[in-house]
Amino acid sequence: LDALESEQLIERYRAKGTFVRKRSATQLWCEVPTTWAGLLLMGRDDAVIEVLSDERGTQPTYIPHEIGDLAPSYRHVRRRHSSQATPFVVTELYIDERLCGRISKHDLQTKTALRLVSEIAGVKVADARQTLTISTADVETAERLDIPVNAPVAIVYRSVADRAGCLVLLAAGTYRGDMVRMD
Repeated sequence: LDALESEQLIERYRAKGTFVRKRSATQLWCEVPTTWAGLLLMGRDDAVIEVLSDERGTQPTYIPHEIGDLAPSYRHVRRRHSSQATPFVVTELYIDERLCGRISKHDLQTKTALRLVSEIAGVKVADARQTLTISTADVETAERLDIPVNAPVAIVYRSVADRAGCLVLLAAGTYRGDMVRMD
């Protein structure tokens, strides 16, 4: 009961009993589209994107799809997206460093990963892949998403290659399991 109460699923009152809490009228669902057009439109209108870290001169630690060749160097950006003051996804982006001069600080704080790359002048996307994996939150993810350790999460891996066959974007978004939906 303590765990259910800490997740705000029940309310307990001395001498009255334990009651299931009514769900809020506003759901914070974040849909994960499966088409390119849908992915570009993805994102909540009320989302706030916070940049947690930004490091240059890196290489990705994981390559989810074999659709292109690695760039010489990547910019590694970690971000957290929130809606109504509730975090719903943390992302790790690896962006081809040669493109980063054309991405503003404002873009990093307002655009989804795929919009960042697709809206860079001169970049023509030739291939893109997405894979969804169900997992549980580790300590760091639980802290960043304000959920219990081992809570369900959905990890969406995305890879984008340009016409030259270069992986211009590798991204992993870890969504709260209670806020993600695929239709």
